[in-house]
Amino acid sequence: MPEPGPPFCPTPSPSVIRAWIRLMRTQRLVLGAIEQDLKSAALPPLGWYDVLLELSRAADERLRPYEIEERTLLAQHNLSRLLDRMERMNLVRREAFDGDGRGRWVVLTEAGRSMQTRMWAVYAASIQAHLGAHLTDSDAEGLSAKLAKLMR
Repeated sequence: MPEPGPPFCPTPSPSVIRAWIRLMRTQRLVLGAIEQDLKSAALPPLGWYDVLLELSRAADERLRPYEIEERTLLAQHNLSRLLDRMERMNLVRREAFDGDGRGRWVVLTEAGRSMQTRMWAVYAASIQAHLGAHLTDSDAEGLSAKLAKLMR
């Protein structure tokens, strides 16, 4: 007996395929431009900002590694290496949180807060240059609403 496959779905229309291709290409181009702007300013990559932002939003500016993973969508093996690099730069520190010392918090440092502020100045300008300058506020609201539909 054949194994069941995914439920039957009709082939996407040419319009849906075109939207998909443009969404993926736009994401790659805009993220690439933002990464280049950060690099040109001698700042770390965007993933670092995401970690710093989530830590700054957390109670006591600390999270467990799996919480950072969930909030940033970084893969665990990438996150572990990233946190090692960030700790060497004194942007975060790890602290034990349970009696046996195996559990760890990742804690934002003062240097990490400062780096987040420096990165945001470049990141915000880059978002405006590569996205905001091409859209009216009405266009941005419409695009945001359409993308929210895909996130549900």
